[in-house]
Order: sequence, then structure tokens, then C-alpha cells
Amino acid sequence: MNIYSWNMLFRNREPDRAFEFIARSDFDIFCLQEVPKHFLKRLQTLPGSLAYARDREMLVNRIREEHFLVVLSKHPIETQGDISFADYWPLLPNRTKWFIRLAPSRFFNRLHNRSALFVDLALPSGLMRVFNLHLILANPNIRFGEFEAAMVERDPARPTIVCGDFNILESPHITPLNWIMGGSTSDALLYRRERTRIEQRFMEHELVNTLPGAITHPLSRSQLDHILVSRHFTLDHAEVIPDLYGSDHHPVLANV
Repeated sequence: MNIYSWNMLFRNREPDRAFEFIARSDFDIFCLQEVPKHFLKRLQTLPGSLAYARDREMLVNRIREEHFLVVLSKHPIETQGDISFADYWPLLPNRTKWFIRLAPSRFFNRLHNRSALFVDLALPSGLMRVFNLHLILANPNIRFGEFEAAMVERDPARPTIVCGDFNILESPHITPLNWIMGGSTSDALLYRRERTRIEQRFMEHELVNTLPGAITHPLSRSQLDHILVSRHFTLDHAEVIPDLYGSDHHPVLANV
């Protein structure tokens, strides 16, 4: 199976190229984050199965926008569900709230009604669960909590794929953002600690990161985007696709 994951960016600069890339990809499963409503309507014209859930709501130029998580599949979608994430705003210190209020809204914004998506795909061998996650760009403790909240919906005995933008920061020029967004000083200075901790969580859940050490987001120089697979799969190939297709994230691909 060819599995893709991509944060296409809600203000994607090249929507036609982005759509053509998705439509022409030889995918079995394609997970997308930050899909705007007008683009969701285009995706619904593609053959195969599609499931979606709300990614988040936010104000853009004083207009409330809704963005979506989407799973495209060549296999039938048997069931789907969403996982509501708790409101992160009360967990943030005042320095973070003021930063978000004063920063340009296209970069930092208070997010509302956030959730994750999971689907069960009907394969000849049985059901497989696919998660599509977009973890909050706040601080590591909140991200870890959201990851664990999603994994509550996982059955370890069932083949599982976990895709999405996890927003794990792991480069010294970007981890100060962890402190700005409510983390501790050590969250900023110990720039590899978050990666070490999240990889430990993957191991505890018997999930394999198919792209260890990859850079999927040029600005942060970090692996924000992930495709995790359970022990039921053997990884044949994984890559970061060089073209951004109008996003600030590279698409990622894993073949199992």
C-alpha cells in the first residue's frame, strides 16, 4: 500500500497544482490536514472513498473559517469517528495568550473546536484503522496529551496506521517557540528532548516512525509530518516528496 500524509496549508498558494498532485498520486490512503472547505468539495469529486472531520476553526481576517481532516482511500471505509480535543487555551500562560493576540493571524491564531479523525478500512485481510491527527502547535505536554487521547481509540491487535502533522519541534532555532507557547525553559533549550520523548511513546504503542530523522517542514527543519505503522506491516520504502505544492510542508509517502 502507498500511504501519503500532507498538511496542505489552509492558505495553499497553488491549489490547482495541489489538487492535481493528489488526484494523480498512486495512493491507497491519502491523509490531509488543514483542508479548506472549497478544496474539500473538489476532493469529493475524486473516485474512491472519502471521510472527513473538522480539523479546527479559526478567525482569518475577522472571518471564522473551518478547516478539515480528510482521509481518501481506494479501499471501502467501513466506519469513521472523530476525537474531540480539549480546549488548550486555559492551559496557556498569559505570555502565550498575549503573543497569539498580537501576532499576525495568518501565523498564530486561537483555534476552536479541534478534533482528530479515524476510519476503519475494509481490506481483504480484515479491518484496518487509520488515524489522521493534527496536534496543536502549543507546547510538548499538550501535544503528548493529544497523541495519547487519540491512541485510546486504538486496538493494538488491529493493523494500524497513524498519519498527520504532529508539530514536533527538534531544531535549536525553532524550539524557543515551545517556551513562547507555554512550555518550560528546558523545552526550549533541550531541543532534542521532545523528539526523544515522542519516539518513546511510539515504541510503547508498538508503532514505527517510517521517516526517522527526516525534515518535512523547511522553516522548522523538523519532522512535523509522520506516518506511523503497527507491527503488522513491513516497510518497503518511505520518502519526503521534494515539491511543496503550494504548502509550507512537504508531502510524505510510505509504502508497506
